[in-house]
Amino acid sequence: MSEREELSLRALTVLLRSSQHVQESIKRSISKFNLNASEFGVLELLYHKGEQPIQNIGKKILLASSSLTYVIDKLESKGYVHRKPCETDRRVIFTAITDEGRELMNQIFPINEKDIVSIFSVLEEDELKQYVELVKKIGLHAEELNKSH
Repeated sequence: MSEREELSLRALTVLLRSSQHVQESIKRSISKFNLNASEFGVLELLYHKGEQPIQNIGKKILLASSSLTYVIDKLESKGYVHRKPCETDRRVIFTAITDEGRELMNQIFPINEKDIVSIFSVLEEDELKQYVELVKKIGLHAEELNKSH
C-alpha cells in the first residue's frame, strides 16, 4: 500500500471517529431536553428558516421520508410543531414550529451553540477556517464522485 493510500484511509478513520465524538457531545446536550438528534434537527430548521414543506425538511436534515414522518409525529404530540396544508396545492403539507417549540428552542439553542463553540475551541480561528474549507472540499468532491457512479 502506498503512503498516499495509507494516509487516505487514516484520514477517513479520523474523520469518522471525530464526527462520532462530536455527535455524541451534541446528543448529550440536547437529550437533557427530551429530544433526539433528528427531532432537534427538525426543530432547528423550522426555528431558523420558518415553516417548510415536509419534503424539504428531509432533504435539508438528511432524513428518510419514512423516518421524518415519525419524527414530525413525535414533535407534534409534544406540541412543538404542527402540520399545515398548503392553500394552493393539496399535495403539499407544511410543518411549522409552535410557540411552545419556539420557547424550547430559545432555551436549547444558546446551550447547543455554546457546546459547538467549545468543541471547536481547540482550533485557532485560522485553523477553523481552513478546517471548514478542507472538509467542504472533500464533501463536494465525494458528492461529485457519487453523481458519476
